Amino acid sequence: MPQPNRSATRVRIRNAPMLRRSRRVWVSRKVWRPRLVLWAGALAIGLVSVAFASLADAAQNAFATLRSPEHMGLAAMLLLPPAGFALSAWLALTYFPNSQGSGIPQAIAARHLDDDADRSILLSLRIAAGKIVLTLLGLLSGASIGREGPTVQVGASIMLAAGRFGGMAQARGLILAGSAAGIAAAFNTPLAGIVFAIEEMGRAYEARTNGLVLSAVVLAGLASLGLTGNYTYFGESDAVVSSARDWVLVIACGIVGGTLGAVFSAAALRSMRRIKRWAASAPRRRAVGAAAACGLIVALIGLLSGGATYGTGYEQARSAIEGTPLPPLFFAEKFAASLVSMVSGIPGGIFAPSLAVGAGLGSTIGLLLGTGSGLAAMLGMAGYFAGVVQAPMTAFVIILEMTGDHRNVIPLMLAAVLGFGTARLVSSQALYHSLSRNFVADVLRIRRAQARVDDGAGAVQHRQRRAAPDL
Repeated sequence: MPQPNRSATRVRIRNAPMLRRSRRVWVSRKVWRPRLVLWAGALAIGLVSVAFASLADAAQNAFATLRSPEHMGLAAMLLLPPAGFALSAWLALTYFPNSQGSGIPQAIAARHLDDDADRSILLSLRIAAGKIVLTLLGLLSGASIGREGPTVQVGASIMLAAGRFGGMAQARGLILAGSAAGIAAAFNTPLAGIVFAIEEMGRAYEARTNGLVLSAVVLAGLASLGLTGNYTYFGESDAVVSSARDWVLVIACGIVGGTLGAVFSAAALRSMRRIKRWAASAPRRRAVGAAAACGLIVALIGLLSGGATYGTGYEQARSAIEGTPLPPLFFAEKFAASLVSMVSGIPGGIFAPSLAVGAGLGSTIGLLLGTGSGLAAMLGMAGYFAGVVQAPMTAFVIILEMTGDHRNVIPLMLAAVLGFGTARLVSSQALYHSLSRNFVADVLRIRRAQARVDDGAGAVQHRQRRAAPDL
């Protein structure tokens, strides 16, 4: 008669509680409810991003129609930008505070705040709705802005709201996941969303949040892919680095692009600080007036460029990558329009305009060196964008995915690294992180003011209680 395997029996007995716990985990409502809410938030980000993109295109087309000779013509080009900028600035200050600018600095700042109420000052569904509406208003007014940066703040707000509903306490991970999902859905670039979360949003990748980021990016990307199809944001190019002159182009685009990108960041930070100090005595009136003046400047730049500097610059960048050279001074005109639009304080991002400036710069350098426009535009985008945001990995991956050109991996990487290194030599201030510190300071200032008011009210109540007669 065979003897029973006592060792195997002991293992089964010892593992039985583990199996029961595992089974309880898989069917536990506490385990699945937060995850389902998180995934629903990621899908919502994808759907909202696609709708936002369609509305942004419609707003740009509407402005193009209004400024055509058959409609308002010159009057629209001169009147709509200052009026739209002023209205957008007033609405942002009055009804949607902290919706100004790109939205990426707000998401970064929220990750540095510990209190959920403080994060709500920068990220909420109300702010997200205002961000979308006011960005569309800016595009309808001819502003040189993009929707991709605002999509980051919108995505972080949606994910944070979903996390609160689902009872998840990992607020910083939720902000990271929502921001990455926003970039992935906005550009249809899932890898760029992940790299953006690592390099720009977090500056460090937390192991416990990697599942949140990956699942959010995948689901948001699936929602975008299902509605818009698999496409490359800027089309495709057949150009490839094949000669010594092309490698000179790589180096030139990296160094010149990085320098110009650093100049943009430094000029934007300095101008915004001066406008903020000037408007301190009458914040709303002076800020609205400054926005109107910036709108007039954007209108004049648009007139000089024949309307090429209005909007995101998507069409110009796409045509350059597909082989059509841009006008030699387009990059300078778009640079000025984007800078003025940013310092105006209206909601709107700089991703797409920066890529358009880089494409124009590369096209001009390519004309000077006698190389192809498509290759030069891509390299210019990599160098300039890396210089503006000082995030070379994000710049390289996002352009690689947006063009689908895997034959120029090394040249694009080199241009991005050269752009980053040159920008660091010119200006050590990273644009988004410098702006995020301002938002953190503003939130802390609001909290201190509220605490003083609460302390004052408490002191008044205490004196009233002491003065009341004993009954």
